[in-house]
Amino acid sequence: MWPERSRPTPPVPPALRPHPPLELKNTAAHHTPKRPPAADRVYAHVKQGVLERRYEGGSLLTEGALAEAVGVSRTPVREALLRLEAEGFIRLYPKKGALVPPVSAQEIADVRETRQLIEEHTARRAAVRGSPVLLERLATLLDQQKAQAADGDLAAAVVTQRRFHTEIVRDGGNQILFRLYDQLCDRQLRMSITARHTHPDRVAEELAEQEEILQALSARDAEAAAKVVRRRSHGLSGLVTSQGRTAGPSPLDDLPEQPDLPRTTRSSPNDR
Repeated sequence: MWPERSRPTPPVPPALRPHPPLELKNTAAHHTPKRPPAADRVYAHVKQGVLERRYEGGSLLTEGALAEAVGVSRTPVREALLRLEAEGFIRLYPKKGALVPPVSAQEIADVRETRQLIEEHTARRAAVRGSPVLLERLATLLDQQKAQAADGDLAAAVVTQRRFHTEIVRDGGNQILFRLYDQLCDRQLRMSITARHTHPDRVAEELAEQEEILQALSARDAEAAAKVVRRRSHGLSGLVTSQGRTAGPSPLDDLPEQPDLPRTTRSSPNDR
């Protein structure tokens, strides 16, 4: 008999072949966080300056000075200033600059009245909903604000207080009201920080009021929550009214006009 031939081993399909281990490159070390667009950086710079009163009411801001401060060309500065004017932080005057308007008594009254309407409405809704998640967030923010007030950090306490009331408005689920309320809080922030430094006793009163609001929401007592909001609003009105003043002569009167930019203005590398 003929010797039996060994059969050849069939080839292994590619899908079943063992693969060498993959080498994962560590790209985290080479990842550079992307900077916000130039116009957004200018917007944040000016807005924060107005809110923190580095740019006081009556200050005049020029495109050239802002471009130099942020390190960009004038083109994104113009974009940012248009947005800030639409939100009420500045007033633009062609060929002269942007004026930070003084806080007037009428503006204070308008902001206070609109905030009160929104806060009352959303406090009632929050009391009816009785969300445990909201109540927990409010309790955490209240504890945080108490600690900041005890440390004498009144600016931080004001920001945390804003977050407390913003959470109640957000809980209502009305995005239009929420965006309007957020803008109103921005406009009132520069009034509030200075007022609390001149009336530090008001901080303790506001903490007590927020404690009452939290208790009313926990008890699902809509009327009690709205009552505290109204009392708080009237107390804040008396506090900040002294900040309002009538604008005197404008610093724009004696300012020479700024030259127009040529249409082919070169952008700065920092604009990207």
